[in-house]
Amino acid sequence: MNLRVSKSENGSVLIIVLWVAIGLVSIALYFGHAMSSELQASANTVAATEADMAIEGAARYVSNILANAQPGYMPDNLHCTNIAVGNAHFWIIGRATNELLTTLQEPAWGLVDEASKININATNITYNVLTNVPNLTSDMADAIVDWRSTTSSNASFSASYSMQSTTTSSYTSKHAPFNTVDELRLVAGMDLATMYGEDANLNGFLDPNEDDADSLPPTDNHDGHLDPGLLEYFTVYSREPNTDTNGQARVNIATPASRTQLQTLLQQQSIPQGAISQIARNATTPTPVTSLLEFFIRNNGRLSELDFAAIEPSITTSSSNFVYGLININTASEQVLACIPGIGSNNAPAVVSYRDANPNRIGSIAWLTEAMQITTQNVRQIGPYITSRSYQFTADIAAVGAFGRGYRRVKFVFDTSEGLPKIIYRQDLTHLGWALGPQAREEVASTL
Repeated sequence: MNLRVSKSENGSVLIIVLWVAIGLVSIALYFGHAMSSELQASANTVAATEADMAIEGAARYVSNILANAQPGYMPDNLHCTNIAVGNAHFWIIGRATNELLTTLQEPAWGLVDEASKININATNITYNVLTNVPNLTSDMADAIVDWRSTTSSNASFSASYSMQSTTTSSYTSKHAPFNTVDELRLVAGMDLATMYGEDANLNGFLDPNEDDADSLPPTDNHDGHLDPGLLEYFTVYSREPNTDTNGQARVNIATPASRTQLQTLLQQQSIPQGAISQIARNATTPTPVTSLLEFFIRNNGRLSELDFAAIEPSITTSSSNFVYGLININTASEQVLACIPGIGSNNAPAVVSYRDANPNRIGSIAWLTEAMQITTQNVRQIGPYITSRSYQFTADIAAVGAFGRGYRRVKFVFDTSEGLPKIIYRQDLTHLGWALGPQAREEVASTL
């Protein structure tokens, strides 16, 4: 029997075949796209893991550098930019201490000295000191002192905390030291704008979105200068061990019983024998000195700057194992120096200018006597606040994995006050976004 298929039937079959082919091609394309997306996601995951491992490696690198550095000083042999670790690279974000208010071409690199900041837990950081901090109101200063005080809370602050509380989470003034600087957010009257300022990603650099008025967060005044928040000026970590570079207890020159030990230290320097007894006697006569700066001032003309620098690491005016809250005048910013009683905003610019012009003379605190006029009156104000050494450092480490992917950022605080460095604080800052500036972005883009 002869079966005939009409042309219309042939056309229908062709259309069905074409639809099936299109469906199969669509499925193949879908799975191909899905596999490509999965490949990209896997590559991003691998890159993120590489960046995480680079950060861990960088932290060990910093720890090793600090372990071999001269105790009390910022290491000068640290490599900080675009350091390769396998397929990843890391950067250590630092601070240009005296350039926070200028437009930099890229972020500064290096460790951040915690002793260059104001320790809000230190007992000598009083209400009067805090009111000199930029953008900190008198009410905020009062609230900070109340928060850390062990005495009962001010009634007005208690009411403020009560209004901020919810039915599931209530709190009052802590009446104990701050554990971290971020804890300031809980203090009455504090807000994120005051804490962060224009520096939304906390990198000490004026990023484009931080100088565009109201186009993008944060709110800024579009003046080409970075106005940092309180987090730039405060710390809770600074403390100095009361031991010399060999780990031996320092000589407390404020006690008459230590006069013989002080004379022994002085005899090791190029000081005329006849002056040694008088210098040692001046530490406690007519009254005990309250700081090393006062000791140097009392012996002006008898004790040279070089001789004082040589014995400074071995002397103290405290009997405690650790001295808290001293500010390193070699690394503190102008804004922090202006908060120190006796220096203030009038003398801070001159101190910074002298420091910048004489980088080879800032090994001890003695250079301050040439940077500004110090009298017998204000030396007792300044001396108990200052030091020339630092034992806590922040390493703000950012990293990217292969092909510039997987950006990560973690802040570590290292403490060397007990000998070998140890990490006492760790905070993930990845959520703050890119913090390496435009030049690093170009470097990363060149690897794609």
